[in-house]
Amino acid sequence: MSSSEIDNLAISTIRLLSVDQVAKANSGHPGAPLGLAPVSHFLWKQMNFNSKNPKWLNRDRFILSNGHSVALLYSLLHLFGYPLTLDDLSNFRQLGSKTPGHPESETPGIDVTTGPLGQGIANAVGLAIAQQYVAATFNEENFTISDNYTYAFLGDGCLMEGVSSEAMSLAGHLKLSKLIAIYDDNHISIDGSTDVAFTEDVTKRLESYGWNVIWVKDGNNDFSAIQSAIEEAKSSIDKPTLIKLTTKIGFGSLNEGTAGVHGSPLKPDDIKQLKTKFGFDPTKTFQVPQEVYGFYKNTTLKKGELANENWDKLVDDYQEAYPEKGQLLKRLISEQLPENWKSFLPTYKPGDKSLASRKLSEIVLQNIHQVLPELIGGSADLTGSNLTRWTNAVDFQPPSTGLGDYSGRYIRYGVREHAMGAIMNGIAAYGYNLKPYGGTFLNFVSYAAGALRLSALSGHPVIWVATHDSIGLGEDGPTHQPIETLAHFRAIPNLMVWRPADGNETSAAYLKAISTNKTPSVIALTRQNIPQLEGSSIEKALKGGYTLVKTEYPDIILVSTGSEVSLCVEAAKHLKEEKNINANVVSLPDFYSFDEQSDEYKLSVFPNGVPILSVEVLSTVGWSKYSHAQFGIDRFGASGPADELYEYFGFTIEGVSEKATKVVDYYKGKEIISPLNKPF
Repeated sequence: MSSSEIDNLAISTIRLLSVDQVAKANSGHPGAPLGLAPVSHFLWKQMNFNSKNPKWLNRDRFILSNGHSVALLYSLLHLFGYPLTLDDLSNFRQLGSKTPGHPESETPGIDVTTGPLGQGIANAVGLAIAQQYVAATFNEENFTISDNYTYAFLGDGCLMEGVSSEAMSLAGHLKLSKLIAIYDDNHISIDGSTDVAFTEDVTKRLESYGWNVIWVKDGNNDFSAIQSAIEEAKSSIDKPTLIKLTTKIGFGSLNEGTAGVHGSPLKPDDIKQLKTKFGFDPTKTFQVPQEVYGFYKNTTLKKGELANENWDKLVDDYQEAYPEKGQLLKRLISEQLPENWKSFLPTYKPGDKSLASRKLSEIVLQNIHQVLPELIGGSADLTGSNLTRWTNAVDFQPPSTGLGDYSGRYIRYGVREHAMGAIMNGIAAYGYNLKPYGGTFLNFVSYAAGALRLSALSGHPVIWVATHDSIGLGEDGPTHQPIETLAHFRAIPNLMVWRPADGNETSAAYLKAISTNKTPSVIALTRQNIPQLEGSSIEKALKGGYTLVKTEYPDIILVSTGSEVSLCVEAAKHLKEEKNINANVVSLPDFYSFDEQSDEYKLSVFPNGVPILSVEVLSTVGWSKYSHAQFGIDRFGASGPADELYEYFGFTIEGVSEKATKVVDYYKGKEIISPLNKPF
């Protein structure tokens, strides 16, 4: 069989496997796989990966940003030897299958979870940043530890999403030459022709961002142009590349080129004519000619296995040639943190100076950055406010700018919160146990809610340094003051949301955030100073909640977070002195970590028989899980000095004491069941 014949046979196989998956599920998107099969074939057969070792660190990465076309990806994974069988493909979109409706990183061979449009290309930027950092840190003459490419497919919808513009703009500035994006320019979205909403010149936009743009005018038939474009893109040394691939959506279908083929299974007669046209038996499904398996095995799989073996040997030799860096490389590959890193976390005593928790966060970063080279930070143009950059940090910048180099560990994201979140997901997904963190105001993490949700869904342990966490930021007013933000984030599964009350709790938040390999964190930090608390410790705070002030026979429990914990401590003293009311004070810096504790421990903090009042200058939503009554702010904030705002909203010693007294009076003589005691 000639090379052109096997190419055509393989492309047809990819197309029809994808169509059969969608038809079997009676759900999915057949249009893009039919149009993208040729470029998929030519791209994947030259890629560097080992399907027997899907996590090989120097493999080329592939991101399907237009994740609705995932049937295409499953076809490729099966054909290229990943542990995905034809039975798995036939269970497409079924409950519990290995082939869900959009790419999920639990499936071997899928690097990041995608689906919400635009996220994948931004993840790809993060993967490319991580590659440049690892290469700049470890590559030496005759020892190329990292040189992989990051490839991403994206569609019109991805390019309409703002997150893609943010991320691709930054990628152009950073000159990420090993990032290659392939744009399926098929002019169709769900609403029909893109003429109704998307008529900009993508080429000019991307060129203005600093990208190479290569146009393949016939992505369905011009195989030579496709291969040439890939080779040209790989030769770039100072720019990322976009291959604009003009295709017909649903190529070969009776409805090709229309929105009707985008998100609905092909009709039986259409599938029949398609298979006949491509030389396949129209009565059979999930057909793979043995010639296609053999071709990919001989051209790609054997090459990848050998490359993986050679890389493993290279890493061993590297450790002998460069013992110090070799030990670091070995540790990062094993995803182990340094044994002594926790000893670098600062601890505090009650007499220590009051500081804003954003300053306490800065001290943590200053202390740990040298012992944790896997820590890669940044800020969305708020470095001086978030205090996220340690002294003498080197910026991650193209060396040609004179602003830093690729071994730098501080990323200037610009005012691009959403891209920052998605890029951090890509950095975390790259491997080497990289720990990305990004700073912005807590209220502006909401800009990145889509990326944050995917962090939690995917298990990327990214860290958000979210300062200016309440009305305590003062004069900037309600546009900047978070109210509902923490309630939203606390409702996201698999997300730690820390609001530390002092230095020990801040250190605990970082300890937990850096130690985990599966859970992202938002660390909400104050602008205003807070005292170091008597009774706090890193060990206690790691449990997510603990009794800070304990009385023998409490009449009430005040539970709080962040800057309001010290307020509750003072209110407890006032209650005893003025009302003879005994109050325990509980600090609950992270709901997620507290919920992980045993029932026995949790009930020791929130026992039966005592009414509980929550106190937080944010929305009361969610607090009924731990308290009988809630004191918070269920309206927007206001502009003014922080002290005046606290007084205006009643968050004073007297205000908290008054609310506590009412709670005690209300529950006097009544049976009180802990909110933790529920039927299920």
